[in-house]
Amino acid sequence: MEQVGAEPTTVEPVKSHNKVVAVDIAAFLAREFPPRANLLSPWLPSQGLAMVYAYRGIGKTHFALGVAYAVASGGSFLGWQAPKPVGVLYIDGEMPGPVMQERLIAIIISNDKEPAAPFILLTPDLQPEGMPRIDTEEGQAAIESILSDEIKLIVVDNISTLSGAKENDGDGWGPTQGWALKQRAAGRSVLFVHHSGKGGAQRGTSRREDVLDTSIALRRPVDYEPDQGAVFEIHFEKARGIHGEDVKSIEATLTTDDHGRMTWRTRTVENSTFDRVVALLNEGMTQGDVATELNINKSSVSRHAKKAKAAGLIETKKGGGA
Repeated sequence: MEQVGAEPTTVEPVKSHNKVVAVDIAAFLAREFPPRANLLSPWLPSQGLAMVYAYRGIGKTHFALGVAYAVASGGSFLGWQAPKPVGVLYIDGEMPGPVMQERLIAIIISNDKEPAAPFILLTPDLQPEGMPRIDTEEGQAAIESILSDEIKLIVVDNISTLSGAKENDGDGWGPTQGWALKQRAAGRSVLFVHHSGKGGAQRGTSRREDVLDTSIALRRPVDYEPDQGAVFEIHFEKARGIHGEDVKSIEATLTTDDHGRMTWRTRTVENSTFDRVVALLNEGMTQGDVATELNINKSSVSRHAKKAKAAGLIETKKGGGA
């Protein structure tokens, strides 16, 4: 066997049948694959497959459009950085054209960078014969016809509207998974957007996550109120190859000023919970009531309370409280 890292040699396939090719280990190790970098560091790799899911109305499209714009502009989103601009195809399955325009205009005026690579939209209101389905050969061929070598990220928003397969049918996911793997082999990444059920888990078959590099769940904070607008927690359910600080859960809050400029503020969920514990204790709630209110363990409340007391943020109240 050749030494790993040696100059590659041309080795004929051991077996070849139609489009299926098998090679021996020496040929495989001699093959030069393009280095795998990130489209958006640290969690969206080139030639990567990812999914973000959430319950309706939480902010999936806000999230996906923010990622797509950062990748196409070489910018940043929620603290994640795109090393360089690369082309994006955004396939939107449900949003009305005027609403999509409003979202994109708000993103553009809120950023200091414009897309320096193609940012292509495939949206329902422009399709005389309906949107192509990602789970059929015809739909996949239609998408393939608008792809170019510059497109390195495809955003599928969302699985439910762009696929006719039954959500609980694992075998029904097969055609879409095969298409995604084909895109990966062609040097592209795919970000799927999906719904979660009321329990918080992604809706339908869990087989969707088998080939993913990254799976992200968006959830409301436990004390969320509707007048707060777009506020959600970002939880990494699966994160291949990344760990530590890079996968800590964060809370993202969107604010918009009178001129339509958007600003995203982020903090770790740990810090967010700490601030909520302090506020409730200062309102006179007991630690047990705080644990119930925030749906966290009493030990977590106790830990936050001790930290807050040491920092002088709360005072011990007679008869209860902190």
